[in-house]
Amino acid sequence: MFNAVIDAPFGKVGIRLEGEAVREIVYLPASMQNVAPDTPLAQQAAEQIRRYFEQASATFELPLAPVGTEFRRRVWQALREIPPGVVVTYGQLAKQLGSVPRAVGQACGDNCFPIVIPCHRVVSSSGIGGFAHHAEDGFFRNVKRWLLAHEGIPYA
Repeated sequence: MFNAVIDAPFGKVGIRLEGEAVREIVYLPASMQNVAPDTPLAQQAAEQIRRYFEQASATFELPLAPVGTEFRRRVWQALREIPPGVVVTYGQLAKQLGSVPRAVGQACGDNCFPIVIPCHRVVSSSGIGGFAHHAEDGFFRNVKRWLLAHEGIPYA
């Protein structure tokens, strides 16, 4: 199912490949079994994600599968331009893209490459906001809190 599953400070991260590109990165509970990277690209992705866990300013150099609509890809490109330690609101990003906050939120939730494309850096105007199409507190919101705190932005 995954080409690699690695430990993360908040659980596990699963990596799926499609040909010579990363197809998906998935947040998983700690109960998942680790899977040793089965290709050089899976190993490279695992190493780059681990480096991010050690240093929030780490950058990614991974081939990503061409997925998503044109609008989603525009949102995801804008997300890649948000530096570590900075957050923007869904509304701010929507204004920058000539869109509306709900559409930006949907595109963030549909992000197939979290961490590499840092959707966690987008928050609600009234708080942390949702994450990965999960609005309620729980595993995914806790992952977002960890990622933001790792970058020096605490959210209760």
